[in-house]
Amino acid sequence: MNDILQHLRADHLAGRRGGLYAVCSARREVLEAAIALARDHGEPLLVEATANQVNQFGGYTGMTPQAFASSLGAMAAALGFPRENLLLGADHLGPYAWRKEPAAAAMAKASELARRCVEAGYHKLHLDAAFECSDDPPQGLPLEIAAERTAALCQAAETAAERLPGRRQRPYYVIGAEVPIPGGTLENPEEIQVTRPEDVAEFIALAESRFQKTGLSAAWERLLAVIVQPGVEFGNSSVARYVPAKARALSAFHRNLPGSMTYEIHSTDYQTPASLARMVADHFTLLKTGPCLTNAFREAVFALEEAETESLKFRRGVVRSDIRMVLERVMTATPEHWRSHYHGTADELRHMRCASMLDRIRYYWGHPDVESALARLHANLSRGVPASLMTRFGVNADPPVADGTSSVSPGAFIRRWIQEALQPYVDACR
Repeated sequence: MNDILQHLRADHLAGRRGGLYAVCSARREVLEAAIALARDHGEPLLVEATANQVNQFGGYTGMTPQAFASSLGAMAAALGFPRENLLLGADHLGPYAWRKEPAAAAMAKASELARRCVEAGYHKLHLDAAFECSDDPPQGLPLEIAAERTAALCQAAETAAERLPGRRQRPYYVIGAEVPIPGGTLENPEEIQVTRPEDVAEFIALAESRFQKTGLSAAWERLLAVIVQPGVEFGNSSVARYVPAKARALSAFHRNLPGSMTYEIHSTDYQTPASLARMVADHFTLLKTGPCLTNAFREAVFALEEAETESLKFRRGVVRSDIRMVLERVMTATPEHWRSHYHGTADELRHMRCASMLDRIRYYWGHPDVESALARLHANLSRGVPASLMTRFGVNADPPVADGTSSVSPGAFIRRWIQEALQPYVDACR
């Protein structure tokens, strides 16, 4: 399956494959839905974990790179998905997770994470050294320093790869960063600027020079993609849609990328199916998605709570999950994951906490109280979710159900909701 990465640009230009999407999430329901969908379509699947989700200290998921890889492999096996069709990547691998520390300390931790990812068998590493650390110039990190740190991260990964037993495939790399903050911008999405081709050329030249000086010429040959911004982004309640005319020059510059390098795009969430397909046709070949999938999970759970309310009307002695109430309580008690992203009145904040497209609620699903409420929700609906509810919310039943008396499990309901959010990426990348 590494051949898919190696030949992605060539296959795209030859019309053998449109592109490749990456599911950037550590949420089990999202990953299982993605694995099942890829299995049903007979397609490979690329899954990526960000450095703040999964790292040597556990991240906010509590998982190390090896633990995440093992968990993902177990899911694939349980769902009958060929392990060789599963590709694993690291997203925003760099100092971002430790940006409040001095650069030397943050880079040391990022380098250790790179080594751990290689040892865990990750196929693709996004080397993201563009974020300033506590002792960096406040006016922005110079490209020269970003290129130098990118090479340092690559060196750490390559050194780890050299120590691996046997002849395991070396990882492929993605360089650059064209998103203000991982997981969506805090600015007006409509103000996002398309990357200038000359800026792409400058960073690639600086990075290549630093790679060559560091003795990383072989690694440079495995440069899979450079991250660019074609003008797509999302905020709390609005989306900057892809406009082909604005990205025409950047799209045309694709022909000038060296070797097997192509474009990788972040923050493609909430784009229309037509926009995703056009982006791939315009050589924005690698599409990352995450928040729109965890947001679909959240929507499905909230829909199930409505079903729970209806089903428990005439049942005595059953305790409701009250999952929205539990989430609100947990989020207000521990606001560190959302307070810098959400601003407004008390009512506006309450709405954003449960419904923002930035989906900062995804940081709270693993809280013990929330996990307990989610388990109770599943238990209360163990008799099944009426097909009529799926129809009401526009979710397709699979397999189809013929009448309103039929039902599906809560897990199946959630899976279908997530898969409908992911299906446009499958279609765009064929």
